[in-house]
Amino acid sequence: MNLKTLAKNLGISETTVSRALNGYPEVSERTRERVLAAAELAGYRPNPMARSLASGRTKLVGIIHPLLPNDLADPMFMQIVGGMVGALEARQMDLMMAPVSVENELRAYQHMVKERRVDGLIVGRTRLYDERVAYLAKHGLPFVAHGRTRVNEAHAWFDYDNESGMHIAVDHLLEHGHSRIALISAPLEMNFARQRFDSFKLRLQAAGIKPDARLLIDNTIDRRSGYLAMQALLALQPAPSAVIIDNHMSGVGAMRALLDAGVRIGQDMSVIVWGQMEDSLAGYKVTTIDQPNPDKAGAKMIEMLLALQGGTPPSDLQELWQPVLLPGETVSRV
Repeated sequence: MNLKTLAKNLGISETTVSRALNGYPEVSERTRERVLAAAELAGYRPNPMARSLASGRTKLVGIIHPLLPNDLADPMFMQIVGGMVGALEARQMDLMMAPVSVENELRAYQHMVKERRVDGLIVGRTRLYDERVAYLAKHGLPFVAHGRTRVNEAHAWFDYDNESGMHIAVDHLLEHGHSRIALISAPLEMNFARQRFDSFKLRLQAAGIKPDARLLIDNTIDRRSGYLAMQALLALQPAPSAVIIDNHMSGVGAMRALLDAGVRIGQDMSVIVWGQMEDSLAGYKVTTIDQPNPDKAGAKMIEMLLALQGGTPPSDLQELWQPVLLPGETVSRV
């Protein structure tokens, strides 16, 4: 059965039937219930392609994502995506994730905008100056950036306070008497890594400590690079007394390097990792800078995207959540 036949059987217009099926508020509740009951009885299902053409909406939200080797094994990433999926499913919408190579990423955004395959986009892993954000801000497709960037065009974004979180981490180590503190960072073209890196140096300088370039290792974003970075720090004479790792995937590798080297974590060396790791992977209850509620963060980004579609100005949709310190057994006094 098609829409025309359903409308004829009910004795009402096709427009009214369509609006009732799609939840338009101007249709009375009595009419809506009548239409839904008749559609259920007849086994009628709307043609999604025709509905999309008629409404101009796909009921799809997209993520264009250049996958890194460990992404699908990253529990925080999957929790954020899970929160997005839950928020969309509650509204009978879907999430489409499009894996893409790094070199073709901007072209994929251009295709998505030109062909309007989705109603909106979530842009992840924002960069210092992000050409994806700049492009979308100029071309009218609703989007929310997961992370801040230095792009000047007004746009919606969601982020955790990287500067505040790094202050908490450094202060915690200073309070335990550490002054030779190392930092293992993600690639510094990523905005979160640069904010944490700059905040780390400023906090040490405020405490009267000159940052030692040998103790600053960047470009680590997975277990292997974290492992190699920690090995390099252990080879220094003297080695640092404490290390902050600015992402939990590198944190797993860094902890493994310490275990393999026979270092007594929390005694010979103190460690703070940004982002929760499974204790079973680290062998310790790790002192952590936590980004709470990643599933709720995913849902929040979807709510912001829908608000954009509803006409809320992007400058009113900029959300900064606060990280917190979760004490563990990997920090001790010098």
